[in-house]
Order: sequence, then structure tokens, then C-alpha cells
Amino acid sequence: MSENPAYPVGLRLSGRRVLVLGGGTVAQRRLPALLAAGAAVHLVSPAVTPSVQAMAEAGELLWDRRGYRSGDLEGAWYALIATDDPEVNAAASAEAEERRVWCVRSDDAEAATAWTPATGRTEGVTVAVLTGRDPRRSAGVRDAIVEGLRDGTLAAPRHRRRSAGVALVGGGPGDPDLITVRGRRLLAEADVVIADRLGPRDLLDELPPHVEVIDAAKIPYGRAMAQEAINKALIEHARAGKSVVRLKGGDPYVFGRGKEEAEALAVAGIPVTVVPGISSSISVPAAAGIPVTHRGVAHEFTVVSGHVAPDDPRSLTDWTALARLTGTLVLLMAVERIGPIAGTLMRHGRPPGTPVAVIQEGTMAAQRRVDATLATVAQRVAAERIRPPAVIVIGEVVEVGRDTAADESR
Repeated sequence: MSENPAYPVGLRLSGRRVLVLGGGTVAQRRLPALLAAGAAVHLVSPAVTPSVQAMAEAGELLWDRRGYRSGDLEGAWYALIATDDPEVNAAASAEAEERRVWCVRSDDAEAATAWTPATGRTEGVTVAVLTGRDPRRSAGVRDAIVEGLRDGTLAAPRHRRRSAGVALVGGGPGDPDLITVRGRRLLAEADVVIADRLGPRDLLDELPPHVEVIDAAKIPYGRAMAQEAINKALIEHARAGKSVVRLKGGDPYVFGRGKEEAEALAVAGIPVTVVPGISSSISVPAAAGIPVTHRGVAHEFTVVSGHVAPDDPRSLTDWTALARLTGTLVLLMAVERIGPIAGTLMRHGRPPGTPVAVIQEGTMAAQRRVDATLATVAQRVAAERIRPPAVIVIGEVVEVGRDTAADESR
């Protein structure tokens, strides 16, 4: 590339003719962005890759199965020249120069009249980076910027007024690195965060000082139920014009009462965004080296809340049916009731020797795993002083993961 710097500009190609010469891997990489921009792509090439052929067969572009001919640049607004024949590339580039068509050449940047930057997109922002002769550096800078915008670590405040509303964000199992990119970005843009005890607490320390952080467990509710008080707080802050994040552990809709909150907000006319999170029911066993399914061992897994004992009239769980299943059983919120649960499962058919693993504070620095059987798990939990939060895995997959648990949970 010459020492003269490029003049960056964004091309609006929607509905405009773009000529692509060559159907190899270069074209395959560049075509999706051109199509996403709405360009009317005319591809000229005797042969193409299977991916490019699929685009043509889907009607996304026009493909002429032939080589370049003089006159192909007529009516084009932009051209990508990427054949494996330098003479053809030079001839097409000369025609583009003559017709004043911006032209990118994959084989000779010096002969081109345009260069393709490393681009990335997130939330309506397009990032384009040019760093001279170092495309890897361009890609690295682009990735750093896009990642920063997505997770909120790169400060880029919106100057247009944001719409007030509530985002129900699943924070994942506890490790702050396991929240979704969208969830982290919404946290960075929030005015108010109402957080559960099991949400990723470390992320709260990173919030700007103007953000109001409210511990959901400490919302005063008097005679009202705690959930009703949380719903009321969400509605009040949103109606005050604030951007509110309801930060939950795991996934908002997996034993998180997220749907109740969404329904209350909908009745109040408050816009709601639901951001799924990684559920502890699968992530915590994985962090301890346990796959909830494994070929030849378990082809199914069932997730059950253990916050209500099997003999409690309020229980909606059919423990008799669960005992007869041969797949993996994952229990959440069951530490305090594991004795009655294990006893019920054994009475209805689960063998006493069925392997059990209890993972406390999964994915966190203090994570620890205790192994037992259905017959011994209650005693082991008491002896090891296991406390919530913990995930209990019942089934043969516990043995599959035992050999790698130590290494994978570090």
C-alpha cells in the first residue's frame, strides 16, 4: 500500500450494481457483507465454491458462468476483482479506472482504487479499520473495538434519548465471564440495576457511579409478597424514564420467576426485553467435568426444582415418574431437602448405588464437588457442610466426568 493515506468513506450500495470477478474463497468471504448492504451483485466466474454456488441458487446474486469480458464494468458502482489470473485482474482493473468505478483487487492493493477495511458491526454501529499493509492488525483492532462496544467496556455513550423500559437479564451461573455479550452491554447502559443474590456480583462493581444498584432481597415489602414488591420497583423506575436491568442468576425463565415479572410489566405498559442466560443446570455440571448427556450413557436429562420436599402438598413434581427415568436428573435449590428427595427416588425405583455429585458455588473461585450415591448423599452433604447455592447431579454421567473433574474445574 502506498504511503498516501486512504480517505475512509461508507458506501451505500443498496440496489446498486456491484461486479465481482472470481468465485473463490476471497469472493466467498466478501460476498456476505455486500449482500447484507443490499447490493445487486453480478458475479462473473467460470467456477465458484460450494458456498458461493448456494448463494446464487438461493437467488441472492446473479452468476454468469464465464470469464471476464471487456464491458463487464459498465453500469457498476463498485467492483471486487479476485480471479487467479493476474492478466485478467489487470485488464478489469484498467476498465474500472477508465469507467471511474471504485475497484478492489485481491492480488495487488497498489493497483486498486479502493481497499477493503476490516469491518465489524454491533447494535447499529459499523467499525472499519485500515492499518496499511498489516491486515491481521486491522482485524485485531476491529475485534477489540467491537468486543468493547458489545460488552460495554468501551465507553461510547448514546447521545440520543434512550427508550425507558426493563431488560430481564440472565446473568449466568455466577462467573462474570459467563454472562452473554448482550446482557453485559445492557448492564453498561443501565440507569438502575435490580439484582438477585445469585447474579454475577463482580459485574456490579464495574458499573459507573451514577448507576443505582438495588439488592432485590432488601426491597421493603411489608405485608406484600417480595415478588410483588420487586414488580412494583421495576415499574416505578421504568415509569420515571429510567433504563432498568433486572439482573438474575442463570436464565430468567428457568426457576427465576422472570415470566411473572414480564407479565406484570406488560400489564403496566412497560416495554420488556428478555435476555436469556446460561442456566446453572447445565453449566455448573460442565464446569465440574460432568456432561448431563453422554453417548451410550444418558440420552436425556431432566431439571427439577428441589425447593419443595416430595411429601409437601404444594409439590407439583411427579417424583414417582422421575425415579423411573434412566437419564440424568439435575436438582436445583435442593440442598436442604436432599434427604427426603433421595429417599423418595429410592423408594420408587432408583438404585441406592446411583452416582450423585453435589457442586457448590459452581463456576466460582470457591467451587467444590462432593461425590456420593443416592444412599449416602444426605450424610455426605451434612458432613461436608454443603450450603446453597449448589447443583446436584444424579445419574451415571457422574462417573463419566469423575476422571476429568479436577482439571476442568480449575
